[in-house]
Amino acid sequence: MAFVQPTLSVPTSRFQESQDLLHSTRSADDYLPVQRPTKSFWINSPDANPLATEGSTGFLPAAADICIVGSGITGVSVAYHLATRLTREEPLKVIILEARDFCSGATGRNGGHLTPNAFIDFSTLQAKYGQLEAMKALDLESHTAKGILDFISSQEIVDEVDLVAGGHVTMFVTDDEFCRAQEDYHAARAAGVDLSNVEWLSKEDMYSIYGVPYPGARYGGHNLWPLKLVTYLYNFAKFKMPLSLHTSTPVSTISPNKVGSPHRWKVHTPRGSVSCSYVVHATNAYAPHLLPHLRGPSGIVPTRGQLMAVRASVPLDQFRGRSSWDANDGFEYWFPRPVTTISEHPLVILGGGREVQSRFEYGEIDDSKCSEVVSKVLRDFLPGLFRGKFELGREPVMEWTGIMGFTSLRDPFVGPVGDLDASSHDSNYKGQFIAAGYSGHGMPRAYACGEVIATMILAETRGESWSAPKWLPHHYLTSQIRRVNQTMPSK
Repeated sequence: MAFVQPTLSVPTSRFQESQDLLHSTRSADDYLPVQRPTKSFWINSPDANPLATEGSTGFLPAAADICIVGSGITGVSVAYHLATRLTREEPLKVIILEARDFCSGATGRNGGHLTPNAFIDFSTLQAKYGQLEAMKALDLESHTAKGILDFISSQEIVDEVDLVAGGHVTMFVTDDEFCRAQEDYHAARAAGVDLSNVEWLSKEDMYSIYGVPYPGARYGGHNLWPLKLVTYLYNFAKFKMPLSLHTSTPVSTISPNKVGSPHRWKVHTPRGSVSCSYVVHATNAYAPHLLPHLRGPSGIVPTRGQLMAVRASVPLDQFRGRSSWDANDGFEYWFPRPVTTISEHPLVILGGGREVQSRFEYGEIDDSKCSEVVSKVLRDFLPGLFRGKFELGREPVMEWTGIMGFTSLRDPFVGPVGDLDASSHDSNYKGQFIAAGYSGHGMPRAYACGEVIATMILAETRGESWSAPKWLPHHYLTSQIRRVNQTMPSK
């Protein structure tokens, strides 16, 4: 069977991936989103983004209590968690500034998966941070998924966000990948992680059920329309508190306000300045634009991902379920979109292919173009894997790119910005917070990381001590990053 990766050594490519990340650099002025990005299925489908140009013209408030930079799932989650916790006696004013259209960054360009990690990489995390931290890494993702699902249920918007509870299948292409997954599974189970929903499938099982000759593991997971979810979160927050959104308003710099001003910071944009007491950096790969100390491999490295929407050649029932998938150490990922009739051929959202590039697309920040090399890999992938279900050579319905933010540890930076700058006193960034660097795994983590930032800000405004939630890995916190950032991951 033709398949994209058996000719590559996955452990070798993962090692090389880490080395390429170490040597990725960009010029200081090259961290803003480019204009005229590729058209994403999630963003550019008809009527998909009613907030696209919200607040892009007209009045820009001169002041706010909290300024959130970035309108993806992180920035909007911060606003949502603030809105659910503020009392009537706390009339905080919040503003969201976005360089392009609403939710036009990675959230509007990802694979549409909402699948908390069940056990993959548990052994690596346990060896690096200890068993408790490894368990918290799983707990945070479960907390995120539960929170999002609870919100969708409470608002009765299952159909509106195209939520599908189809489960998830991880397919293991090499023996090494399979053995590492087994090791992770047994280590997690020995630690007491509940893995009752994990079902191991042999090569024979996978071939019988799905027609693919590789072993796999099946467990819980969902897929949805990310932009529509974020739109509902924003509208909910706006209903609950003073909140405004201003698109096409890139932030150029942030400077201290004048002595005696009621606000600490002045956020500068081409449309004017906004004074505020708190700034949230929720721009993921673009965070180094405003935070120079995050430029380079020890900070956040922009990394381009590529996806396409391709029409299957057979009805959905021939796929034996509506599962989302990943394979080849997570480099490839896909799922079939919902259909309206039983005879409809589903549209499949497929991402991946960057492993065939010499530098894994590290340092690439231009989402206005697609790689022809990656495009060829994606076009051949599904026809080679699912024989007879996809037409080889068929043009995708849409193809696009998006920019992820990778860290050397593959985990996000969450907390006060000052903790990340060894050359600066914390007072230089007082009131500035960050949640960014999800390393291609933001959907199961950003919502919870936004919650952490919201509670940190509220603790400060209320004069209270902040306590970390029990599900938060301490190694995500900016106060811990400098202690561990010299250690590179094994994958």
